[in-house]
Amino acid sequence: MSTPALFTPYTLRDVTTRNRVWMPPMCQYSAAPAGDLAGVATDWHFTHQGARAAGGTGLIITEATAVSPEGRISPYDLGLWNDTQTQALRRITAFLKDQGTVPAIQLGHAGRKASTERTWVDRGRPLAADEPHGWRPLAPSAHAFSPAHTTPDELTREQIDVIVRQFADAATRALAAGYQAVEIHGAHGYLIHEFLSPHTNHRTDAYGASFEGRTRLALEVVDAVRAVWPEHLPLFFRTSATDWLSEDTTDQREGWTSQDTVRLAKELLARGVDLMDVSTGGLVPDARIDATPGFQVPFAEAVRTQTGMPVAAVGLITEARQAEDILASGRADAVLIGRELLRDPSWARRAAAELGADFTGPVQYHRA
Repeated sequence: MSTPALFTPYTLRDVTTRNRVWMPPMCQYSAAPAGDLAGVATDWHFTHQGARAAGGTGLIITEATAVSPEGRISPYDLGLWNDTQTQALRRITAFLKDQGTVPAIQLGHAGRKASTERTWVDRGRPLAADEPHGWRPLAPSAHAFSPAHTTPDELTREQIDVIVRQFADAATRALAAGYQAVEIHGAHGYLIHEFLSPHTNHRTDAYGASFEGRTRLALEVVDAVRAVWPEHLPLFFRTSATDWLSEDTTDQREGWTSQDTVRLAKELLARGVDLMDVSTGGLVPDARIDATPGFQVPFAEAVRTQTGMPVAAVGLITEARQAEDILASGRADAVLIGRELLRDPSWARRAAAELGADFTGPVQYHRA
């Protein structure tokens, strides 16, 4: 019997994952909010990721990790702007490698969606700048995410330059922390996505007004990160392939579309991005999304078939056969299992059994 596609190794540059079962970045909101340990990984992060590595996951992307204090979604996010944060992450990456899992990390800036409570506290309500641990968000344009959110400050050209350097500095620290892949967060309504979409980017300077202007920050961040990230290690980019507002490309105020995503993917591929992690939405709170099993897979498939860029598919992929069919049909190169891995850290082991694949787990579990 041939090996299921889900359990064939996959290589990007000099990094090979043992299978195509990958874990996407999922915020845990479990770091200290202030002080010397702000943004520093804790035992929770170690246990959370370690359990999924022991369960057979091929690659794990550490949650959205802020490149600056004001780039956090909440005060409780991980950060990678100082050496204390770097040192704490080394323990995690070492354990993941020991289990045969490739450690990756997502670097991000929350933009106008910054300064919120943890999701389980008051439903993640926005924190005002004058509240404890709150601050004023930054964005391409001075438009709040919702009426409850603080209106962000519009970024100056000088501030944009600083943010580009912050991404590069964080990538340098990610390498020192032991990561083998870096992902730039350009999705879910956070800063880079806010620049990409005409719905949130109302600028008339070089960072707005046209597709070339709106994509400028994304491309500058990619160039800056690729310049410090070793050639032998892969670089990912996460995108929201559509804002779920309109796919009418003649309406330049509606939002980012799937056609825009394909066009951007071609630019990213030329600049050394190795894989696009294709998600959708997150830009506006009231977008109408028909979230059915695998609903985002067609967007990943479009990027793969129209550009040749490797892609990872995500979004309500929960069953082994479903994941196998996505890969075997050539719609994606890897699948990102999110909430199902929260429910079952050993999802990869279970999927291997269901598909009849060989599975080598921790020696401690061989009696299972």
